[in-house]
Amino acid sequence: MAKRSHNEVKESLRELTRIFQPKDPRKFVREYVRKYRITGGYEEELTSLVEHEMGKMRSSVG
Repeated sequence: MAKRSHNEVKESLRELTRIFQPKDPRKFVREYVRKYRITGGYEEELTSLVEHEMGKMRSSVG
């Protein structure tokens, strides 16, 4: 990934997911990748990370 290490990107995305609680994980990841200039090919992995994090948030609420 661009200038950040892979783990830093993942942790940053987890934190932003908890803060913004996006409705559309794919759109959220696309905007994140574009804004922070992450190299291509990681969208699917990052999208699944956001979906997983959202699932954890939902299960902890109920």
